[in-house]
Amino acid sequence: MHLNYHHLLYFWTAAKERGMSAAARKLNVTQPTVSGQIRELEQRCGGKLFDRRGKELRLTPLGERVFKYADEIFNLGQELVASLDKPTIDQPLRLVAGAAEALPKLVTYELLKPALELDDPVYLHVSEGPLDRLLGSLSVHEVDLVLSDTPISPHFHVRAFNHPLGESDVGIFAIPELAETLRDGFPGSLNGRPFLLPSRRTMLRRSIDYWFEQAGVTPRHVAEFDDSALLKAFAHTGLGAFAAPKIIEHDLLHAYGVELVGLCDGVTERYYAISVERRIQHPAIAAIARSASALLRRSHES
Repeated sequence: MHLNYHHLLYFWTAAKERGMSAAARKLNVTQPTVSGQIRELEQRCGGKLFDRRGKELRLTPLGERVFKYADEIFNLGQELVASLDKPTIDQPLRLVAGAAEALPKLVTYELLKPALELDDPVYLHVSEGPLDRLLGSLSVHEVDLVLSDTPISPHFHVRAFNHPLGESDVGIFAIPELAETLRDGFPGSLNGRPFLLPSRRTMLRRSIDYWFEQAGVTPRHVAEFDDSALLKAFAHTGLGAFAAPKIIEHDLLHAYGVELVGLCDGVTERYYAISVERRIQHPAIAAIARSASALLRRSHES
């Protein structure tokens, strides 16, 4: 029988806390999420794990047997986590970060870089994926924070907190030869000119489409990309201009040889660090929040 350890964790927590509501508070999720996970575990185990006596949950004989193993598993796991959270001379502090796939990779780099510049060493592990999957990992403490260009939605059943990092202006970039022809009369100069677009799933794409409409310009759409790094690689060959946050202007010049043509008036990208901490305690996440705020403020003012 395949065992889902997320389900087992929710059951173990509910048993220790003697209730679904208390377990939900402990796990930073909603009560229906806890109940649903336990029901799925009961289906896998072939019977009820709890009897309800008034407001109190009591373990069934099957529940007692499952709890005995779960208690041993998770107590051992907590010892492991505690040992990993205590840096030694040979072992740095760990930071496991998730980056929403819509976030440009250069932005992710700029936001995470301060974690590696602390006096005390930090071992950084970064994963990229859909925001909903990363938030699921956050809810079970598989990641310490999630970086995103959108805040966590109220309908998502995870108890987590948005920490706004700031915002960046958005500009149009192109290789020098193309940029020179686009600066005169910008943004009208974009009419009929080649343009590379981000995926329709991204906030940036929606903002740029709206900006085109408001500015009354119609570029010639050459290609659309899910991967922002691949888009920039195509732009490096001169196939078209593209939109990107001004925060990474310096990185774009050095990595892809592209220059700023002009800013998209009224268009900004906002960034968030999402964590289960209402007040950030993790020193690496605190460094990210401090540095991002200053970096984005300088970018916005320049």
